[in-house]
Amino acid sequence: MNCGSTKRLRSLLLGSGALFFALAATGLCCIQTGTCQVPFPMVIKTILSHLVHWPDPASIPALNHTIIWDIRLPRTLLAMAVGVSLSVSGVVFQGCFRNPLVEPYVLGASSGAAFGAALGIVFPAFFLSVQIMAFVFSALAVAMAYTMARTGPDTPVVTLVLSGIITGSVFAALVGLLKYLAQDTALREIVFWLMGGFYYAGWQEVRILFAVTAVGLGIIWTSGWQLNVLSMGEEEAKSLGINPGRTQFILISLATLMTAAAVSATGIIAWVGLMIPHAARLITGPDHRRVVPVSAVLGAIYLIICDTLARTLTTAEIPIGIITSLVGAPYLFYLVRTRGGQMFGK
Repeated sequence: MNCGSTKRLRSLLLGSGALFFALAATGLCCIQTGTCQVPFPMVIKTILSHLVHWPDPASIPALNHTIIWDIRLPRTLLAMAVGVSLSVSGVVFQGCFRNPLVEPYVLGASSGAAFGAALGIVFPAFFLSVQIMAFVFSALAVAMAYTMARTGPDTPVVTLVLSGIITGSVFAALVGLLKYLAQDTALREIVFWLMGGFYYAGWQEVRILFAVTAVGLGIIWTSGWQLNVLSMGEEEAKSLGINPGRTQFILISLATLMTAAAVSATGIIAWVGLMIPHAARLITGPDHRRVVPVSAVLGAIYLIICDTLARTLTTAEIPIGIITSLVGAPYLFYLVRTRGGQMFGK
């Protein structure tokens, strides 16, 4: 191994270690933070008592078990998984569509999930749980958009985006109809779900979403070189021996699965899948083999911080979708003003 390769490997390892250290430190600090302050050493002891049974769990106050292990830790882990899912999905969509303004909801995933959740809320006796309905209709919306856009063996990118806009508009109209028909209690629940939040985070949601996220992230990360080729254009991809239609379908399907799982667990959280990939590219450059893992870590850190702000800024919890939108819009404006030429190829 030559000197240049050794330096690149060393810088890669140092950068990866720094990112994961930042993620762990952010998570532990946010677990400590809240209305009821818990000393940092006690946070570590409580978590270790459950993981390795040292110190003895009986030596930890019961209130700390409830606050740390039952409430804050699963909530933080769920925020981490959602951040990874939405950020990595954003990388996939922007790479496949060769458009820096594309996000995971472009094919109607959010509108479909909103309609499914609204059905489960308004008609609880006739449908499955809100989470399952949101997941099913989120995936269904993307499948409908993909079916409408497909012309023979090809799926033109422009047609796919237009199909997503049409699908999203239809489901948004259906959500509006359900809101009109809903009683006051159901209407309030729909509105809160649409703004996103980790109010009901539990270990079951963490296990399901972590499994989906781990599988999707692993496959997409190893396919980073294919994303690089797709971002060059279909003709270039074909000349390099890649079937762009099939590769695009597989990657978009994985990203949709991750997005649907995240949205079904927490509601609609905007801007994460749009802004985090850009932040990652500022650090790594355009190579998707690096953009994917860095986006995953940055997305996890960002959403953990946003969730902590949402539950600590006021006595009543603020829906996290409001926090991410307030941060995301100015950040995108900054990118357009400072790096618009790079983003739009001018």
